[in-house]
Amino acid sequence: MREDTRTRIQEIALELFTEQGYEATSLREIAEKLGVTKAALYYHFKTKDDIVASLADLRISDLEELLTWARTQPKTAETRREIVLRYADKLRHSRYLEVARFLERNQTALRDHPKIIRMREVMMALVSELSDTDDALASRISRSMALFTLHASKWMMSQDESLSEEEITQASLEVALRLLEL
Repeated sequence: MREDTRTRIQEIALELFTEQGYEATSLREIAEKLGVTKAALYYHFKTKDDIVASLADLRISDLEELLTWARTQPKTAETRREIVLRYADKLRHSRYLEVARFLERNQTALRDHPKIIRMREVMMALVSELSDTDDALASRISRSMALFTLHASKWMMSQDESLSEEEITQASLEVALRLLEL
């Protein structure tokens, strides 16, 4: 039950942070929308930063898991392909798109948040696993864009209601895999 409440708080906070902005949303508003007292909310999260940290931790955990695996593999075309496939699989989780929208809409407020900084660091480390430093710059850029394509296209193309999530995922993956080969 504790995890259900925690998850529900994250969902409500994410919704309000995205709609109203992180800075404009109070813990009181989150508690009211959830139908609990502020004291009940404090039991799970003391501050809005704690909620953001919990959302970022989920993403960081996924990225670190993939990074740990990638670091044990040779830097080959097959490994690069597998990194992209595994990254695409991580993006299939339902909350990913909501968190991406939230982060995009609150960049200024969260720019210096330690967990967001850590998320960027781990993402950059993962990108570095796609290339060697002596690879041509164009190849390194193309490979890093493969990962960016996966999450950016999902976020951007989700606005088109004529496309299913599966169509967007498959097309994004096709483009990402092509970028690995350039």
